Amino acid sequence: IPARVGRGGPQPSKVPLPCDTDPDMAEVTTSPAVAGTGLAAPTRKNGRLRVVMQRKSTVAFLMTLPLILLITLLVLYPALYAVHLATLNKSMERFVGFGNFLFLFKRETFWMVVQQSCIFAITAVIFKAIIGFIVAHFVHNVPAKGQRKWRGMLLVPWVIPPAMSTLAWLWLFDPSYSAFNWVLALFDIGPIPWTGDATWARFSVILVNVWIGAPFFMIMYLASLKSVPDQLYEAAAIDGANWWQRIWYVTLPMMRNIIAITALFSLIVTFANFDIVRILTAGGPLDQTHMFATWAFLVGIESGDIPLGASVSLFMVPILAIAAVFILRDITKRGSEV
Repeated sequence: IPARVGRGGPQPSKVPLPCDTDPDMAEVTTSPAVAGTGLAAPTRKNGRLRVVMQRKSTVAFLMTLPLILLITLLVLYPALYAVHLATLNKSMERFVGFGNFLFLFKRETFWMVVQQSCIFAITAVIFKAIIGFIVAHFVHNVPAKGQRKWRGMLLVPWVIPPAMSTLAWLWLFDPSYSAFNWVLALFDIGPIPWTGDATWARFSVILVNVWIGAPFFMIMYLASLKSVPDQLYEAAAIDGANWWQRIWYVTLPMMRNIIAITALFSLIVTFANFDIVRILTAGGPLDQTHMFATWAFLVGIESGDIPLGASVSLFMVPILAIAAVFILRDITKRGSEV
């Protein structure tokens, strides 16, 4: 060690130690309670924990943890339990594997329910998308002062609980006191069996579902229209585009992702619809309006075969999974092109 000259003769120069530059190590080294006890490791661990807690990803995970636990408790566990029930016999005492599904595949009523559910969901989603798109354009072109009023009024069917709305529609379709038949009688048109005939019953169920769900499409499309730049419409007008060309070449391309996501969400909800069919027709006449949810309730709860009812409800999963794959793949493809 090089010496330095000072009072009293040469003195060894001081070599800087890590504790001189690192406050944490200085605290560990100089503390009389810690010195010689080997407690430097806990301090380092606390420092690492402090760094981890300061990361944005850690904070985001902790903030979403309650939602993750809620979804696990209310969605994931019931889904796994339904899969377990679908593999049991009627008394839920013996494992039968895919026996319940094979039994369903042999029943004509099951395939009729599959067909009706697909027709009901696809038809209702198409009409909700068309009506929502038209109404969204109407509200979008209303002056700013009146838009809030129109949005509030048009959202009423979606805000009201579906069971309450369906009860009102049930009175409108009543065979004896139908308000629709009373209006038709003024034009010498005979009464229509709205819920007594299979074709009219399907029409009534789809009509009520469209009336309830169209405002959701309207508000989603309206929000998307607000994000379309006005410069695109001005450029299209300068190029001589009419109103239809502006919608086809400007509005729809800018709204494609919102249209796809909204259609997928509505398709899932419509497939699992229960209250409208249950209150309006109860699956009749002759099971001609049963959907997956109502027929699963009939088989599993009312008939007492819970494993078979669970099998019916689980059959929606592959159908919706195929639809979700195609829609989300199309969205991802368009996003990569941009």
